[in-house]
Amino acid sequence: MIIFSFTTTSVYGNNFNAVFERTFGDHRVNTYGQDSQGLSLSLDKYSGSGFRSKKEYLFGRFDMQLKLVSGDSAGTVTTLYLSSNQKTGTHDEIDFEFLGNVSGQPTHSIPMCLAKDRAAESNNFTFEITRTLESRSPKNQPMKMYSSLWNADDWATQGGLVKTDWSKAPFTAYYRNFNIDSNAPNAATLSTNGKKTRGAWRTRDLNAWGRRRLRWVQKYFMIYDYCADSKRFTQGVPAECKRS
Repeated sequence: MIIFSFTTTSVYGNNFNAVFERTFGDHRVNTYGQDSQGLSLSLDKYSGSGFRSKKEYLFGRFDMQLKLVSGDSAGTVTTLYLSSNQKTGTHDEIDFEFLGNVSGQPTHSIPMCLAKDRAAESNNFTFEITRTLESRSPKNQPMKMYSSLWNADDWATQGGLVKTDWSKAPFTAYYRNFNIDSNAPNAATLSTNGKKTRGAWRTRDLNAWGRRRLRWVQKYFMIYDYCADSKRFTQGVPAECKRS
């Protein structure tokens, strides 16, 4: 289950350096603010950048506020996702990928499409990713929280027709107010806000209003559904597409 929100309601933040580590990009990954409570990723023609949580989590709720690349961001991809260890041979991932755009055009994302604020390019979104404890959920694949900013102008904007304008580099995305309310494998429930939450995420679910809102977004803004892509999956859609 993935729950998303367009609000800017604060969630509990903490020191990024204490919870996350750089995956690539060297100096392009920077923390800022008091106690390093903000983080930025940058992309130039030489490299993108990324970070991930130091710990793995099995189930829980993961909050992060993002400010996407402003202005002409065509060709860029900003991500936020949970991923298990790919070396196990059985990969498990919950993924948001925000595709760059020409100024004034909609910002597309996979698996959803979100309308970009044309009036003020603040592009602030609060994302909540919840991996629920359900019978069909994986029980033995803990996941880390990841984010990255990279160039994909061979496909990202209008199918690769619009290329990255490197004269506008570096491109930068900003992160703040994260909160991880989860349980690590073989550990008690914990939260990065320093409080014992008793696993409040276990009982959180979409209410009737939230379900109607999600259907509205799917109807008017979703641009691609891989479960309906018969050309890609000629041998049949993936197993999760067959679930209710």
